Amino acid sequence: MSHKVNPKIFRIRDIADWGARGFYGKKIAPKLKEDFEIREFLKKKIGKLGVEKTEIERSSNKINIIISSARPGLLIGRGGEGIEALKKELEKKVFKGGPSSAKATEGKPEIKIEIREVKSVWASSPLVAQWMADQIEKRISFRRVLKQARDKVMATKGVEGVRVELAGRLDGNEIARTEWLKSGKLPRQTIRADIDFAREQAFCTYGTIGIKVWIYKGLKF
Repeated sequence: MSHKVNPKIFRIRDIADWGARGFYGKKIAPKLKEDFEIREFLKKKIGKLGVEKTEIERSSNKINIIISSARPGLLIGRGGEGIEALKKELEKKVFKGGPSSAKATEGKPEIKIEIREVKSVWASSPLVAQWMADQIEKRISFRRVLKQARDKVMATKGVEGVRVELAGRLDGNEIARTEWLKSGKLPRQTIRADIDFAREQAFCTYGTIGIKVWIYKGLKF
C-alpha cells in the first residue's frame, strides 16, 4: 500500500526549510507547545487576512515571528498599531506562565513580529487554497472555482503546473465525491521538483469541503 506524505518533508534539506528553527535548549516540549499555541492564536486572529505561512525563529531569550502575508498593510496598521496590538494580545494569551511553560523556567522571552509581503499571490498554494475556500463558502459553483483557480495559477510567471482538488458534498449533494483539475507538469515523485502544497477546509451549511492545491515551480538543483 502507498503511504501519502506531505511533499515538503522529502525536500526539507535541499529545497525547503523547517517552519520553526533556532535554539530550543534541553526543555524542548514546553517550547514546542508554545510554537503550536502561537500558530493557533495567529490562525484564529489573522487567518483570513491572506496569511501564507508563519515561521518561528528562536534564540536563547528572543522569539522572532515571521508572518508572510498578501495584505501586509492590514496587519501592520497605521503607524504599526496593528503589530503592537497583536504582540500584546499574543503575550497575554500564550505567554501567561504556569509550571509547564518556558516562562516559568527561563523567564519571559522577548517577542518580535516581522511582516513580509507575498508578491505573487497566485504562485502560493496556501493563498490559492484560502481563496477557493472563501469562494466555496459563498456558494459559488465548485466547477467554476476549480477552473478559475487553475487558470489564474497557470497565468502566473514561474508556474509550470498545477492541480486543484475539492472533496466532500460538493454543491450540497447527498453523496460525497472528489473533483479535480490539472494543467501543465506535476512530477510528484521527483525529489528535486519544487512543489508548493497546501490543504484548506471550507465550512458550509451542508458540511465541510476539503481543498488541496499543488503548484509546480520547476526543478531545483
